[in-house]
Amino acid sequence: MSLEESLARLSAQLPQFERGHVWLAGAGPGAIGCLTLDVVSALSQADAIVYDALVDPSILSAAREGAQMHFVGKRGGSRESARQDDITALLIHLARENLRVLRLKGGDPYIFGRGGEEAQALARAQIPFRILAGVTSAFGALANVGIPATMRGFNKAIILATGHAVGTDDDLDWAALAKTGEPIVVYMGLKNLPEIATALMAGGLAPSTPVAVIMAATTPVERVLVATLATVAERADADGFVAPSLIVVGDIVSMRAELTGIAVEAKSA
Repeated sequence: MSLEESLARLSAQLPQFERGHVWLAGAGPGAIGCLTLDVVSALSQADAIVYDALVDPSILSAAREGAQMHFVGKRGGSRESARQDDITALLIHLARENLRVLRLKGGDPYIFGRGGEEAQALARAQIPFRILAGVTSAFGALANVGIPATMRGFNKAIILATGHAVGTDDDLDWAALAKTGEPIVVYMGLKNLPEIATALMAGGLAPSTPVAVIMAATTPVERVLVATLATVAERADADGFVAPSLIVVGDIVSMRAELTGIAVEAKSA
């Protein structure tokens, strides 16, 4: 049986996109293989697609012919970014134009994707919506590079944290996270990696704690750096790592060499 035949058999069981509705969907970490069937189906039905910068362009090729494309990606630094209020206003406007609106985000809309805020705005505007879960970037990235998110004898929990608020009133208590002894996956933390590493060591994590930086996870340009907490910031900068990058802190990182057959050794500081 061909792939097309298999998909055709499943299509009747997938939800039908109604006009005037908004679907908030996760496109996964990057690779098209991480798309769910629900999201592929939504792409084939949507009249308008509102997508982020982290959505790989190859994914948009699954959209039906003639669908409107609205890029609303947020950019770091001095680059112009779409405002969140403008994005939600656009979703409401398109839905009130009786279009089938697909809001496409990298990863999962409810994991640091501001999907909750957009769902809240739609609910308040009485716009019908549906959430289509995606493979969250943390777990997709870890699986792709050979790092188990959980491993008997290593951890009983895993922490997902955002690193964009370092140095502000909204910053996390990194010392408290360090004291849990559980692995930490940091989103949006590359720019603040020196401060994050320092805070985790101050909280009690050993300077020798393994750390991985995964850039452009699951895509053809994916890169992986494995270092220690003491050296990772300097190494990532020297090796030219840029966003989007995930930072993985903890002993689970040490499993990569065994599981992938790749000997990865952190250079000394």
